[in-house]
Amino acid sequence: PPPCSWVPPDLGRAVAARQKLEAQLTENNIVREELELLDASNTIFKLLGPVLVKQELEEAKGTVGKRLEYITGEIKRYEQQMQELERRSEQHRDALGRLQQELQRGQGKG
Repeated sequence: PPPCSWVPPDLGRAVAARQKLEAQLTENNIVREELELLDASNTIFKLLGPVLVKQELEEAKGTVGKRLEYITGEIKRYEQQMQELERRSEQHRDALGRLQQELQRGQGKG
């Protein structure tokens, strides 16, 4: 049978979520690199709602580090989910192919 070009909705959602996480990972890596250029004499602010709040450099580095760990973990989780969805999709394709062959054989006898 020809390859299936249809992507299951769950897989499409997982791919989209992973792409969003990749963008966040890149953005947070840039922030981490920028923070590495600073020292204690620099003033750092973080955005809390509509307000800029002063933040210590080490606290900012810690926050970005934790965010990077979280994003990396989520990317791994989505990769595992996508592998599982692809595995199940392959099993369904195989089962469908077997059913099509049985149907064709049954039609050939009639």
